[in-house]
Amino acid sequence: MGIREKLLDFKRRLSDRKMYSIVIVVIGAVALWGFYQYKHAANLRQELDNQYNRAFYDMVGYVQNVETLLVKALISSSPGKTASTLQEAWRQANLAQTNLGQLPISPQTLANTSKFLTQVGDLSYALNSQNMDGKPLSTEQYKTIENLHGFSVSLGDSLNTLQNDLATGRIKWGELSRKGTPIFQKASHEMPAKQIENVDKTFQNYPTLIYDGPFSDHMVNTKPKGLTGDNLNSEQAKQRVVKFFGEDKVGEVIDIGKGDTEPIKTYSFQVRFKNAPKEQTASIDITEKGGQAYWMLYNRPVNSAGIDINKAKSLGKQFLENHGYKNMVDTYYLKEDNTATINYAYKQDNVTVYPDLIKVKIALDNGEIVGFESKGYLFAHTERKIPTPKISEAQARTLISRNVKISSVGLAIIPTEYKTETFTYEFKGKLNDKDFLVYINAETGKEENILMIVDTPNGVLTI
Repeated sequence: MGIREKLLDFKRRLSDRKMYSIVIVVIGAVALWGFYQYKHAANLRQELDNQYNRAFYDMVGYVQNVETLLVKALISSSPGKTASTLQEAWRQANLAQTNLGQLPISPQTLANTSKFLTQVGDLSYALNSQNMDGKPLSTEQYKTIENLHGFSVSLGDSLNTLQNDLATGRIKWGELSRKGTPIFQKASHEMPAKQIENVDKTFQNYPTLIYDGPFSDHMVNTKPKGLTGDNLNSEQAKQRVVKFFGEDKVGEVIDIGKGDTEPIKTYSFQVRFKNAPKEQTASIDITEKGGQAYWMLYNRPVNSAGIDINKAKSLGKQFLENHGYKNMVDTYYLKEDNTATINYAYKQDNVTVYPDLIKVKIALDNGEIVGFESKGYLFAHTERKIPTPKISEAQARTLISRNVKISSVGLAIIPTEYKTETFTYEFKGKLNDKDFLVYINAETGKEENILMIVDTPNGVLTI
């Protein structure tokens, strides 16, 4: 049978209804299988992209940490503090290196970036070992760290630009694998060619990092010092709620239960207000002992901001004074969604006592208090016996790195991770256009802490 006859025979077979149905079923099955494979491949690609995104964003965070730690090392004047700071820089650089290796970009493309992170890690570890032996940084070593910090700033800027491109979809990971060379090499093409010699990274004989962290999140004591007075029943606590908001404002107070969690037991209430929509309610907890406000949040929209931050600070301070919290001073703040959350610390004998902290949230449309938290104050507040400094301000100033330009100084009590407190001089200064707080122990001269002040459009924070 010739080819023509075979084609005619196949056509006759297709004209048969059964054969036609079979062909349709086969085509449908193939289409379904193809769609399943496409969907499966798309899911795998999405899962892979998610892994790349997670590794990339983690790496960006580690690089930012490296930048902060390097500049803190430049400010530190004590070998011990420099050692712990560089130790953490070494760890963060290695974490960044690990996440960098998970990205879909060839090792050759990332050579300069990888080289930079290796240099940071190796130098930090080597200098950490030196400082652990009590030897300060030499002038040459200081310049090396300063150069590495400059490179970290440049790398961070490039990564932030890339992060924005990825977030907005302007570039995909597949494109990045082809375009990555100029992006990653931009930040580090000027780096010196000489690699810092690797050192033995056995980490067994060195202590772990001790870091107090920003004072707004200090660890509280296990036994509250600021709770005084008799125990209240639910009805008495309800009267404290009315007093907190003002009798002229409160429409209804609803008892929603009691919190018996130690060490601070509370009564919880929901509050409705006069001349306000029914859904705009406030939640508040009142301590069983002493009847003090533990926290409050008023759920209402704030659609505009007609009050500046200085006015908000004044309103917050006045609110605290009206509620019995005397000698409170504003420290740092954060603005978001037309509100300002301001931290107030207690001041005793011209000494700022950071553990005794109250947070007040103020609506910037009319200055109303819409949030309140006194946990730090209730746990830590007490009248302290403040000692006379054993070293003078002038002596403490000589313990600050000569590279820091000091703008102000005062006395402060700061919390530690071990639930204790330290009496310090608080120096505010500037290095390379960055603002810092340096804390020198007023009794021993030890450099206790260094915090970077971040002045953003939304507030002043510390890291």
